[in-house]
Amino acid sequence: MARISVLGGTGYGGSAVVGEGARRGHDVTAFSRTAPREPVRGVTYMTASVLDPEVLARAVADADIVFEALSPRGDMAGKVEKVFDDLVALAEKSGTRLGVLGGASSLLVSADGPRLLDVDPPTPEVRPEVELGIHKLEMLRESPETLDWFYVSPAAEFGAWVPSAKTGQYRISDEVLLKGPDGKSEISAADLAIAVLDEIERAAHPRRRFHVAH
Repeated sequence: MARISVLGGTGYGGSAVVGEGARRGHDVTAFSRTAPREPVRGVTYMTASVLDPEVLARAVADADIVFEALSPRGDMAGKVEKVFDDLVALAEKSGTRLGVLGGASSLLVSADGPRLLDVDPPTPEVRPEVELGIHKLEMLRESPETLDWFYVSPAAEFGAWVPSAKTGQYRISDEVLLKGPDGKSEISAADLAIAVLDEIERAAHPRRRFHVAH
């Protein structure tokens, strides 16, 4: 059993990771600014802001692994970068493993490129979120070797607005975008969470990014 802190634990991706972690019997604490609508039995919910340094420090100190799934939207816009930088420093100092829910835009559309964002540029509204995901990945890759991390990129179509059911299965790639026979790149939050918990339990991608899709 692992002690898992999930930052953004009531969001779309974070809440799925919380639920899957609890289902597997792990000790899960969800950190978020809002209480969950439907709490998961056995999960500890901390209603607090990780903008508070003491809250962020507690999330790291009390865990074997921290999974970061913060949304840089609304009043968190422009603030997640600083939180993430502090999170990396705390995790490296404490020896806590760090998992990150990133984006798909920096994935390659084929083995020899280009990147998805180069062929399908994000809208101005989404671009800050895309740039944040790239910043996180670059920072992790440049971090000290003593920091144990993984970065998971979901499919290109991922979010509460995308109807995608749980299948209990997923495909995995390193840097190349995965698509189904219909040409779509999708994954449900539930199946992404299965992939995340598999990684937490197996540690198959130390200090690496991986990509999952149906």
